[in-house]
Amino acid sequence: MKKSDIIETISKEMPFLSKKTVSAVVNGTFEAMIDALSKGERIEIRGLGSFRVRSKPERIVRNPRTGERVKIPPRKLVHFKVGKLLKAQLSQKK
Repeated sequence: MKKSDIIETISKEMPFLSKKTVSAVVNGTFEAMIDALSKGERIEIRGLGSFRVRSKPERIVRNPRTGERVKIPPRKLVHFKVGKLLKAQLSQKK
């Protein structure tokens, strides 16, 4: 599902809101999430899950093609942990 699909779905469920308003709300929500994660804050959405930033340390790996050792710099990644409600719904659909 793309962001435009989310906007379309919300617009259909709430016809009293204009598509422009729904788009502004969705974009604002995503911008707030990006801002919070970039500050290192944790985001929790009940029923869906939580997002947090994890740090990966610097490490040395081997290039399989050349055998050369390569240093990978430290980096930060977003980690998502599934919430109980979403996990239960996914396991029911099997």
